[in-house]
Amino acid sequence: WAQSDRTMAVATVNLRALTSWVGITRLLAVVLSCLAFSLVASTGHFGGPYGTWCMFTWCFCFIVTLLVLLLELLELYPLLPLSWDDFTSAFSMLAALMVFTSSVVFPATFISSPCSSNRCARQAVATTASCLCFLAYAVEVALTRAKPGDISSFLSTVPGLLKVFEAYVACLIFSLLDEYNGEPGLMWCVAVYSICFIITLIIIIFTIGRCLTYIPCPLEKMLVGYNFLALLMYLTATVLWPLYSFRGQSRPDPCGPHCSWNKHLGVTFLTIFNLIAYLVDLVYSTRMVFVRAP
Repeated sequence: WAQSDRTMAVATVNLRALTSWVGITRLLAVVLSCLAFSLVASTGHFGGPYGTWCMFTWCFCFIVTLLVLLLELLELYPLLPLSWDDFTSAFSMLAALMVFTSSVVFPATFISSPCSSNRCARQAVATTASCLCFLAYAVEVALTRAKPGDISSFLSTVPGLLKVFEAYVACLIFSLLDEYNGEPGLMWCVAVYSICFIITLIIIIFTIGRCLTYIPCPLEKMLVGYNFLALLMYLTATVLWPLYSFRGQSRPDPCGPHCSWNKHLGVTFLTIFNLIAYLVDLVYSTRMVFVRAP
């Protein structure tokens, strides 16, 4: 009888994983991401790097969200050697950013006007499903975000979510980098993007892997110092990248999707986005140091 009770205890099912507001948003994200990649796959028209990225995004988010639901439903996540709250917060933020990018890139690349064919209709429905999927992940981020004073999981706080945003924007910058060799100013900018991305990624991995306790210095003060340094580095990149990229150059006509001028413009705007993100990150990290007790 004792062995049977232990077996039943292990096999318990947590229905709140599906009936809570967070669980409902995850179920919606699973259904909508599945609908998006199924409709696009049925058209057979998703070739090239942009189509491959969109299909990867929807499939990746579908698989990981479904896995998260199953692990919480069966209450198996405590067996994993990671901080579950940090992992789910980081993933929901990453998924929201990835799906948002796909919701913009896919229609801009594959839907042409006028949209009258059956294939175009399925692409339009897939785009709508992708936009709704983004909203589902955004709602999950809002529901799981740490309340003021709650520091149980770092990646659910505003600075933690900004770390995911900063790393993702850096990845977008890397995907657009083109023709920067030979220019010291542009090579410095690439070094800025790379150094900040690596350090930010290490912070995220160490947080999820519960390795922050091994850092010999206080985490809060380290984050303030790093954010200040990253802000200064991105400030130089914000000035140097457009200065060297567009020096003596005007926008060619025509300038297609693979035009270097457009890519340089994209990097310029993404650099500004990350500059703002590091500024907000610095403000919130500084508040955490002065408001929160060590």
